[in-house]
Amino acid sequence: MRFDLTDLRLFLHVAQTASITAGAARANMALASASERVRGMEEAAGVALLERRHRGVVLTPAGRAVLHHAQLMLQQFGRLTAELSSYASGGKGHVRLLANTSAFSEFLPEVLNGFLAENPGTDVDIEERPSQEIIRLVAEAFVDIGIVADIVDFAGLEVFPFATDRLVLIMPHHHRLSRRRRFHLRDLLEEPFVGMVATNALQRHLAQHAMQAGKPLKLRASLSSFEAIGRMVENGIGLAVIPETAALRCQKTMAIRIARLADPWSLRHLHICTRQARELPSPARQLAEYLIRYGQNELPILSRNPPRRF
Repeated sequence: MRFDLTDLRLFLHVAQTASITAGAARANMALASASERVRGMEEAAGVALLERRHRGVVLTPAGRAVLHHAQLMLQQFGRLTAELSSYASGGKGHVRLLANTSAFSEFLPEVLNGFLAENPGTDVDIEERPSQEIIRLVAEAFVDIGIVADIVDFAGLEVFPFATDRLVLIMPHHHRLSRRRRFHLRDLLEEPFVGMVATNALQRHLAQHAMQAGKPLKLRASLSSFEAIGRMVENGIGLAVIPETAALRCQKTMAIRIARLADPWSLRHLHICTRQARELPSPARQLAEYLIRYGQNELPILSRNPPRRF
């Protein structure tokens, strides 16, 4: 039985997406070639690795065994190539990092600017995902490092503090509620809102809490950035819940007011999570150590002034 690295990478993509079509796309492979490779793996193994269904595929017990060993083999190969790249002039190390919305937009830009300036031979691939999904993908070795909110079970991963993330309410400067400085989300569900697109991790988080409070948010507009949301709020389109750092930034140039949310879930602690930090490939280990130093307030790369009183 012989599987090559291309087979193993393709199988990981298929397992992650639960689809041969989507897995082939991630592997930059034609669907016919991908299907043939998967069939070849099953013939070589002498057992079905995937259960084909109408809406995708599911791993069989044998497929889960292949996935486990494929992850280990590719992880080890990644370590090898990362170590070798440090000996080659102009070599590049690659790290894959997933982060929730607040970390992705509010903390990582300046943190990564400092890291990449110190490590010009490393590239970082960053994607925004919900915290629960990040935990799963880190645990299953699809990515090296995740940054998540403390609303999830860390599933036995190594966890390190990163930053504090407070969600706040913003409203037009002359809104009828602007004299109040503190709200529960349940008291605002009759108001129109502006938010991120439905697939955004933060927006899904807010939608979940609104439903738990009794009804869905009345979302009048969906945008792709906190600055665009701030402009919509300034012009009276609706209220919004965004990270405090983004709200304070918007308030410098926009006629908006900021109020605290009294809901406990509005104050979140962000954490760095890895499988085993010491066993990461060299570039990923360097990034993890850099992020951990930031979380321990050892890197003065962001303004760490306390939030202003509203």
